[in-house]
Amino acid sequence: MQVKTVQHGLGTRGPRSRATGDLVCGPETLTDAELAANRCNFGADLLAHSLDDQYSKDRSPDWSKITVPLFSAANWGGQGLHPRGNFEGFLRAASKEKWLEVHGIEHWTHFYTDYGRSLQKRFFDYFLKGEQNGWDRERRVHLNVRHIDHFEGRYEDEWPIARTQWTKFYLYPDGKTLSKEPPKGAGDVSYSGFGDGLTFVTEPLDEPLEITGPSAAKLWLSSSTKDADVFIVLRAFAQNGDEVVFQGAIDPHAPLSQGWLRASHRKLDAKLSREYRPFHTHDKEEPLTPGESAELDVEVWPTSIVLPRGYRLAVSVRGKDYVYPGGSGGRIKSFKNELTGCGPFIHDDPRNRPPEIFGGKNTVHIAAEKPAYILLPIVPPEK
Repeated sequence: MQVKTVQHGLGTRGPRSRATGDLVCGPETLTDAELAANRCNFGADLLAHSLDDQYSKDRSPDWSKITVPLFSAANWGGQGLHPRGNFEGFLRAASKEKWLEVHGIEHWTHFYTDYGRSLQKRFFDYFLKGEQNGWDRERRVHLNVRHIDHFEGRYEDEWPIARTQWTKFYLYPDGKTLSKEPPKGAGDVSYSGFGDGLTFVTEPLDEPLEITGPSAAKLWLSSSTKDADVFIVLRAFAQNGDEVVFQGAIDPHAPLSQGWLRASHRKLDAKLSREYRPFHTHDKEEPLTPGESAELDVEVWPTSIVLPRGYRLAVSVRGKDYVYPGGSGGRIKSFKNELTGCGPFIHDDPRNRPPEIFGGKNTVHIAAEKPAYILLPIVPPEK
């Protein structure tokens, strides 16, 4: 929808710039048939290339060739949009001179107002104009650490943060709880492949807790069919039980973080994967055997939050996209769907998720020797 509304060739049928008065979509006015002939069917192309084949590789960066100075600006609330490219670009680009900045609120507020403009101008003035403004002494990572109702700026020297205490929070089937203590018993919990799934919640925190960085979930999962889509949602709840959500890059009710994995794409890239950041090759499909559990490592996108004492942390394992329980976030005319917590980044196309394959019963298997958990980046205070 966003392409079609501003496609070159709409001409006089398209909008005019309020700044210049010029036609936004160029001077030519083409027919609908001519416009259709000039664009690909992007959705159909993606459905035809579900693996990381040559089509995808032709559209992917060669990180070894990115050597220019780099300044990557990410948004904590942008799961499904830019953050993976921001963080992975910063980590994997061959550039020796590279910086990472992370902010919150909408996709545009911080980085298009004075705070963001001043950073951009200092970066470009140093590298493009040769101004000796001290940018070369700027620490490599600038985080706006998120609190419940505000942000606090903090500099770090690397990403992920070196002093991170990688901590496993285990899923308990009885009572749907979340704990740092590994389970001693076993149990199975099931949910619908198209359902709201299961939510595991900690006890109230006895002290403030900072989570800043990437996370990863480990599950042993079976399905009654040959495949399953797993949706992981990292959530927070206030002392009164209300869920705490944030203005995301687009959606006004974004949870702490999200992650997704199709079970048949569970094959890991051994070279790139880390315990806190599983990489999947997406080069072959490995269907499930109905009723047999498979080991899944689910990437959960980077986030930042300092939870106060008394708040609760939660992890949901779902069969569909997260939906904020507090009501609609409204509509934006250029998006097809209502804003319900994920912005426009939803997974509901029946061509991609046929019910006979993805609408079965999914079961999370939990045992002492094969525990299910989420690995979280707990950051202690600076000394």
